[in-house]
Amino acid sequence: MTRLRSVQGVYVSETEGKTVHDDGAQASDRASTPPGVADSSDAEARSSMKPGANDDASTRPTLEDDPISKLTAELEKVRADSQKHRDQLLRTAADFDNFRKRSRKDVEEAQRKGLERALTELLPVSDNLDRALQASATVAEIAPILEGIRMVHKFFEDALSRLGVERVQAVGVPFDPSVHEAVQQVETEEAPPGTIVAEMLPGYRLGQKLLRAAMVSVARAPAAAAEAGSGAEGEGSSSEPGSREGTLN
Repeated sequence: MTRLRSVQGVYVSETEGKTVHDDGAQASDRASTPPGVADSSDAEARSSMKPGANDDASTRPTLEDDPISKLTAELEKVRADSQKHRDQLLRTAADFDNFRKRSRKDVEEAQRKGLERALTELLPVSDNLDRALQASATVAEIAPILEGIRMVHKFFEDALSRLGVERVQAVGVPFDPSVHEAVQQVETEEAPPGTIVAEMLPGYRLGQKLLRAAMVSVARAPAAAAEAGSGAEGEGSSSEPGSREGTLN
C-alpha cells in the first residue's frame, strides 16, 4: 500500500514520489484556472498517463524482431512444405501402382494373343489328323494314308515356320553342343568323326532362343582303323631311335 504523509496541507506519497493536494487546494486551483485551460491541461495529463503514450514507435518490437513470431512463421512454412511433399508422394505411389497394374495387364494380354495365334495355326493340323484317321478306317491300301500323313506333317512345319519356329539342322553337319545333344556314337567310315549321322529327336528354336536341342548320333572312327593308326605311330616312333643309332654307328 502507498503511504501518504501531510506536509503543510500537501500529501506526499513515499513510494511514487507524487504530490496529492487536498480537496481544498484542488478546488482553489480549479477555481483560479480558466475553464478552457483546465480542460486542456487535464486532457494532456490523462494522455500522458496512458501506458505507452510517450513511447517511441521505433522502439516497439516488430514481427521481424519477435523470435516467437518468427519461429511460428517458419513452423507454418515447414508444415506447408511437408504437406506438399506428402501429397506428391501419395500421387507418385498411386501412379506407380496404376503403372504396375497396367504393365501386368499388358503382359497378360500379349501372352493371350500369342497363345491365340499359335492355336489358330495349329488347330488345322489337328483337323487334318482327324481326317486322316477317319480315312484310314475305310481305305484298304496304306499308300494313300502315308501320303496324307506326309501332307499333314508338311502343313505342321509350315505352321511352325509362320510362328517363327525353325528346325535345327542335324544330319550331315558337325556336332554342335549348343544345339545338339549326343545320344550315342556310331563307328563308321562313311562320315568324318564328329559328324552327325542320325537324328533321334528333332530340335527347334524360336529366333535366337533354343526351344529344344536335337538328339543325335555322332560318327567316330572304327576301332580297327584307330588301332592301326596308333600302331603305325608306334612303329614310326620306335624306328626313329634305331635309325639314329645306325647313323651314329
